[in-house]
Amino acid sequence: MHMDFSPANITALVIAASFAAGLNIYATVLTLGILARTHWVALPAGLDSLGHTWVIVVCAIMFAVEFVADKIPGFDVFWNVLHTAVRVPIAALVAYHASAQLSPQMQIIATGVGAAIALATHSSKTALRAVVTPSPEPVSNIALSSTEDVVAVGLTWFATHHPIVAASIAVALLVAAVLAARALLRAIQRPLRRLFGMPPTDAPVVTKPSTE
Repeated sequence: MHMDFSPANITALVIAASFAAGLNIYATVLTLGILARTHWVALPAGLDSLGHTWVIVVCAIMFAVEFVADKIPGFDVFWNVLHTAVRVPIAALVAYHASAQLSPQMQIIATGVGAAIALATHSSKTALRAVVTPSPEPVSNIALSSTEDVVAVGLTWFATHHPIVAASIAVALLVAAVLAARALLRAIQRPLRRLFGMPPTDAPVVTKPSTE
């Protein structure tokens, strides 16, 4: 299958892939690598290097490690915080190479957009995981992590076939994730502040009367 490498489609591919990378960078690169290696779909020339054997093998191993690590309550938060230094830079690198055939200015913009989307997605994922992790049962962690894995692989594959639609889905999911993370963090903020004897953030400020 041949993809139309117009600036709009490449930008859409960058948006969708960057969102997927913020969820699971290894699954995203592995999916792109397998597609590049098998020539199942024509990718932008800059992504051909993802089809190298060593890239596919390393990503497959790390995907297997993350598949387990990201489902262990408590350890998953540490794992996600640690991967701030992995997901965002690699997502930016993928965006840079995916937009190689664009003008240098557009390539820089695409790289920045890719990094920003990956960071926003990764931050929302980490915040949601921090809220879900304290729950006494492990099912919610496993379900959330498994859903992220499926979305990362599925959206990456879909982006190589229907980039505009995939980018729209990615933006909608990102907005939903950000809103959900904010809502959940606010929900647990009040009991936590009460636990530590701190006044709620929306409490009225009481000022002492002046003695003068």
